[in-house]
Amino acid sequence: MSAIAVEPAPSPAQLRPMREDDLEAVLAIEQRAYAFPWTRGIFRDCLAAGYPAWVLEQDGAVIGYGVLSVAADEAHVLNVCTAPEAQGRGHGRRLLRALLQVARARRAQRVFLEVRPSNAVAIALYHSEGFNEIGRRPRYYPAHEGREDAIVMGMELLPPG
Repeated sequence: MSAIAVEPAPSPAQLRPMREDDLEAVLAIEQRAYAFPWTRGIFRDCLAAGYPAWVLEQDGAVIGYGVLSVAADEAHVLNVCTAPEAQGRGHGRRLLRALLQVARARRAQRVFLEVRPSNAVAIALYHSEGFNEIGRRPRYYPAHEGREDAIVMGMELLPPG
C-alpha cells in the first residue's frame, strides 16, 4: 500500500480592515481581475478619506477586498473583487455582505453600485442579495472597443437586527 499525499485544506478566510500595507496585494488582484484596474492612488485616496475598506485573507494571503463609501443615509459599493483563482467559492458574497453590514451600522438606508452589463456573474450575485437595476449610465466604463455602459443597481437597507 502506498501513501497518498493529501493537500491540507485551506484555513477559513478572515475579514479585516484594509491597511496601506495591503495595497501591493490588493493591486496585484485588481490587475489580474480587471482589464481596466483601479490605481494605487485610488485605493490610497479611499483609505485616506476613511472609506470602509476590507480585505479577505486566507492562509496569510489577501484573496479579496471591498470598498464602500457612506454619506448621509446612502452607501455606495465602490469595488468588490475576489482573486480570479479564488472565485466561485462564496468570497465575493461574503465581502458584499460585510460591506452591507457596515452600511447598516452607519445608518445608511439604501445602497447603490455600478456593474458592467458584461459581468453576468456579479449581476447574478447582486440580484441574489436583493439589488435591483434602477438605471444605466451610458459609456461609464472604459472598454477595449470604446466605452461600456454601467448598470446602476440599488437596494433599500433594513435596520440592523
